[in-house]
This record gives sequence, C-alpha cells and structure tokens, in this order.
Amino acid sequence: MGERVIGHIHGVVPGAVFPRRRDVKNAHLHGDTMRGISRLKAEDGSFVADAIVLNGGYEDDEDGWTWVQYTGASPDDHKGNDGKTLLRSQSWEYRDNAALKLSYERGLYIRIIRGPKGDSRYSLPEGYRYDGLYEITAVRTAISKSPAPDGSPIEICQFDLQRLPGPEQELTSAERRVAEVLEQQEGLLLADEEAKVAPGEQDDLEFTSEEKFPTTRATRIQRIVRDAAAARRVKDLYDHECQVCGLRLVGPDGRPYSEGAHIKPLGDNGPDVERNILCLCPNCHVRLDIGAIVIDDDWSIVVRAGVIGGNVRAELKRHKKHKVHEEYVRYHRKRWLGVGDPSQL
Repeated sequence: MGERVIGHIHGVVPGAVFPRRRDVKNAHLHGDTMRGISRLKAEDGSFVADAIVLNGGYEDDEDGWTWVQYTGASPDDHKGNDGKTLLRSQSWEYRDNAALKLSYERGLYIRIIRGPKGDSRYSLPEGYRYDGLYEITAVRTAISKSPAPDGSPIEICQFDLQRLPGPEQELTSAERRVAEVLEQQEGLLLADEEAKVAPGEQDDLEFTSEEKFPTTRATRIQRIVRDAAAARRVKDLYDHECQVCGLRLVGPDGRPYSEGAHIKPLGDNGPDVERNILCLCPNCHVRLDIGAIVIDDDWSIVVRAGVIGGNVRAELKRHKKHKVHEEYVRYHRKRWLGVGDPSQL
C-alpha cells in the first residue's frame, strides 16, 4: 500500500473492504481509528483533511451515495449520550472542522469510507469499505434538528460533498493504462481496415469509423469501470451461481463466469455497492435490465415476459451475507411496472 496522500492511495481501489478501522488506517486511507475526520499535514505546515468515515454519525448527516451532507466534529463533552445529538454548538476553530474547511478552500478531494453503522442502503453488515473520492462543494453554519438541553438552537459546521464522475473516479492509474492500450489497439485495427479499402470507398469508411470508434472505446472502458470490487465479492459469495435461474457457467479452462447486475442502474445514480448488485448469468442479467423479470417485496420473482430455455426460481436466492436492499428492488419494479415515480425513491 502507498503512503497517505491526498486522493487515491496507490494500490487501493474504490470498493476495497477492510474488517476493522485499524485495517483502514494501516492501508493509509484514514489517519485515525476513532475520529470521523482524518487530518494530514500539508507542505506549508497547515493541516488539511484527506478522508472521512461515515458510520452512524450525527442526526443531521445525510447520505445519498453520489452526494453527502456531513456534520463536522465536536469534543466528546459536546455530545449527548446517544452520540447523534449535540449539547452545544460546534466551532470552525475546532481542529478537525478547520482542516476539512481548508480542504474545501484548496479544492482538495476527500476519501470516503463507509462503516457498518452508516446508511443501510450502502453499508456492509460488517467491515469498512473505501468508496472513492468526493469533492467538497459547499460549507456553511447550519442549525441542528435538535436544540440544546435548554431549548436554544445549536449551530453545526456542515459540509456538502459530491462524488467524482465515474471515469475519473473508478479508473486507477493501472486501469487507465489498460484502457489506453485498448484504444491504441483499436486504432491499429481501424488503420488496417482503411488500408484494405479502395480509394473510392474511403469517404464511407471515414464516416463509419467516426461513428463506431467512440462507441467501442466507451464500451471497453466502461467494462473496466464496472468490474469493481463489490461485484466481484457478490459473484464470489454465490460461487458464480445465478440468483435467478441457478445456472453456473464454466468455461473450457474450468473458470466460472457470471455477471454483477445492478438492480438500480448506475446510469440512474444507482450505487456500486453489494446491496444493489445481483450475481446473474448473462441471460438473466438481460432479463433484469429489460424488465422481463421483477422482484416482489417477498423476494419472489415475477416473470413479465416469456422465458424460453431456462427456468426461473420462484424466489430470489439470497446468501445470509448478501443483504440486498429493498429500496433498489422497489425502484426496479416501479420502473418497469409504471407504479409511481421511481426517481422519487
């Protein structure tokens, strides 16, 4: 693992999971085993923030995966017994809040690690997961939902964070090099094809190449982006057996093949987390994506279109360590059954 810096840590990809906070610290993702905000000394001697942990924090925190509303830190004597409410106002002078605010002013990216006590839509039942880089888009002094014991309002230090876009977020330096090699190979193949065409056909080829090249390139890079650690863990959990039909594909080399299917699509801001991913065979992945099957609240599989050549289970297979969240199942069902507005979920 690389040393602790601002941004991605060398050798740690988004989606990496760690059993304990100490393991998170040892991976240089966060500088502390207890605090929510991690501080790092900059070259000028000032302290900036490089990471935060979301693990059941204050009541004013909100997590929308692509965006986070985060409440700053306070000394222990400022907290109520439940740990989620405050007894007195927060201060921008407090070292952790000052460091996170300075990161905002300098435009520094923040690593976010989600713990088991965070939002149930995204958190693992146990362990901590590195969920990539976020940009602080706004800071402000806000009023907490709960007043002080004497009834007076409590001021909090509040931060808005936005997750970086997919290609910028997911591709590590190694993956970028792979993508560049693929692009170069495609360019060589296209050049060979052009050399085989008669001069009179050149104009048609140039038009075709211009249309097809970006599509092919985007598809290949997208495959690299989506082959994330979360999907691999789900597939390993089921030993690549399809949760819908029970099929387990094995190639001639003896290696099994399955696909990680997002219930709420990434294009609809669905999170790339285990609770939103199913282990499916290619056929059932397509069935899910086109709405040929939906999943009911009791986890029964509803077949909406004819299925030829493959049986579908009466109920979705679920591993005890794979906690699919009901919200994503309902989103998918409403999207295809036209009941309500799924964007409101």
